[in-house]
Amino acid sequence: MRNHKATGRVVSELLINLAIALAGIWIFVVFDGLVVRTCAIFVSTVGSMGVSTNTHTSSHYATSRKRWVNELLTFFGYPIFVGMSACYWWHKHVVVHHPAPNVIGVDGDVDLLPWFARTREEVLRASGGRRIYYEKIQGLIFPFAIALVGFNMQAAGWRSLISSLRRSGGPKKKEWVDLGSMVLHYVIWLGIPMAFFPPMHVLGFYCLRIGLMGYAVFAALAPGHFPAEAACLSGEEKDCDYVLLQTSATVNFRTGRLGRLMCSGLEYQIEHHLFPNLSHVYYPKLAAVVREFCRTHGFPYRCYSWPVVLWKSLHTLQSPPSVQTELNGSPLESMPGSIVGRPEVL
Repeated sequence: MRNHKATGRVVSELLINLAIALAGIWIFVVFDGLVVRTCAIFVSTVGSMGVSTNTHTSSHYATSRKRWVNELLTFFGYPIFVGMSACYWWHKHVVVHHPAPNVIGVDGDVDLLPWFARTREEVLRASGGRRIYYEKIQGLIFPFAIALVGFNMQAAGWRSLISSLRRSGGPKKKEWVDLGSMVLHYVIWLGIPMAFFPPMHVLGFYCLRIGLMGYAVFAALAPGHFPAEAACLSGEEKDCDYVLLQTSATVNFRTGRLGRLMCSGLEYQIEHHLFPNLSHVYYPKLAAVVREFCRTHGFPYRCYSWPVVLWKSLHTLQSPPSVQTELNGSPLESMPGSIVGRPEVL
């Protein structure tokens, strides 16, 4: 791992995922039949998921030693390919989320209010019909609401970018590039296709694509922090031991060969949070070292199969976990799924 930027392999994986995504779209457009088109859009979603997760590596400046290469790939993978502001992602994910994962009041990923209560405390603070909704209904609605994740991230990105462009002092060059990339997204995915296909068909396909991407994003990102085993932490815990914070609020999951291509290292969330600037291709070898370190020094290290952790991610909305308020000095063996003192992975 001396050269911690595995540029050639990361870019090769990006191109493979891009080819899968575009091939699925081509099959969907060219061939008729519900079964064929259903398979085609599924294949395209798998490839698109791989493009997005691979871009996640670039957004951490972990693809290349050259800063401009990472930024170019980020602008391609996020605003151009899926219509989400790169500047918004850099702030929301890299600047805010990574230093304080699952920290209430800091990490926006853990704040789903008012639509969903992420923690037991949020449920208890509600009253009347909202309390009943959080306790009895939100777990049933959430699986359908995942389809809106992609649209929500697009909208949040636009709000953030417009705010940045209007703030005093003027926007930076990166924000103008981001804006141009966002506009180019709609030209490529809506404007040009409408010159060849009926506008309503194009809009319908676009909504289907982004809706399915919501499920792909959830499948890749939620397992690392949504299960109850990934502790939700009070704001006071953001300044605790860095390794303890990251390993307490994060879990890993196992995938097969295709899953590794699709997730681009996101299945190794613990390793990624500890070494975010390392190319994801090194995480499998690094995992054994990190797991042993956690076992030896008393840090939690949890890993589950992908189906199990996806179920746990959905179940957390049916039974929201309580906020962990005493991480420092707490007995880590009591944390759900902890392997402290045990070398095996769950």
